[in-house]
Amino acid sequence: MRFVIVTGMSGAGKSTALKMLEDAGYFCVDNLPIQLLRKFAELACTPGNEISKVAMGVDVRNGRALKELEHVLESMVIEGFHYEILFLDAADAVLVKRYKETRRAHPLAKNGRIDKGIAAEREQLVFLKQHADYILDTSQLLTRELKLELDKIFVQNQEFKNIMITILSFGFKYGIPSDSDLVFDVRFLPNPFYIDELKHKTGNDREVQDYVMGYDIAHEFLKKLTDMVEFLIPNYIIEGKNQLVISIGCTGGKHRSVTLANRLFETLGPKDEYGLKIEHRDLNRYEGVLCLFQAMSKKNYQDSPAARDIARLLKLQQLLVCEAGYTSPAKTNTVSESRQKISQAQASTLLY
Repeated sequence: MRFVIVTGMSGAGKSTALKMLEDAGYFCVDNLPIQLLRKFAELACTPGNEISKVAMGVDVRNGRALKELEHVLESMVIEGFHYEILFLDAADAVLVKRYKETRRAHPLAKNGRIDKGIAAEREQLVFLKQHADYILDTSQLLTRELKLELDKIFVQNQEFKNIMITILSFGFKYGIPSDSDLVFDVRFLPNPFYIDELKHKTGNDREVQDYVMGYDIAHEFLKKLTDMVEFLIPNYIIEGKNQLVISIGCTGGKHRSVTLANRLFETLGPKDEYGLKIEHRDLNRYEGVLCLFQAMSKKNYQDSPAARDIARLLKLQQLLVCEAGYTSPAKTNTVSESRQKISQAQASTLLY
């Protein structure tokens, strides 16, 4: 019998996780009263029972009874019941954003502010997180990525990796990712953007990779960066960190940063100690508009109203970066003013 207690922060994905476990063959129960937990475990573990895998959702909706949970779990251990705790977590800012988008009320916020409810919930769930066998931070996880992690742990029975590392390339002109733990600037490397045949390629293309890594300084930087990251990872794991975002930036986020991010990803490789993924935030930013602008330029439409509108649109798009949670690269107009100007530029462009 495998008995999993699914708990964690409201909005971190507990309901989604339970649905995924149910699809994987688990008998799932959500929000069962704490007083019935031990009795439910006894029934589930009855010899001859067809149920072999159970997942039960427990959270702050149990109210004051949640305080009894620690005592109940201790008594279950004494009586020989084996259980595992899966704790789903996410950054406070992410949880607030999710609640704002769904327009649902936080169970502890009532008529107050969401962030106050989140703080109170964290305080109540401290003991569960401390005793958790698995802690999954869903701040940066897509639904399919969460499913993959759950399948590894509860279906394929693979060893759990307590820290998920994201290697992220970005462009400084669009702002530094706000969730970065480590930020590295590779703008000291020669820029392929100024090479005509490489300008419109990216760090995913062999030609750009060969150009960037054709300099000894790039190899030296990669070696030193790898040494530092490999030193930090085990220490972060000991400290209890479960999410690490390593951001590598260049000017536009298309050439040098993408190349170095790919190389670091390949160098670190899949390991038993941690999960690893890579993202290129600005790789395809405004690609369609740029292609249209370039096509119009070749046809000598540089001075047409449409071309000027497109150029203005590309400038104004950067003003909205701060709304996506990134550090603004420069002082700009307000978001509302920028939106209005972009709408005007887009409307004007569509006429052509």
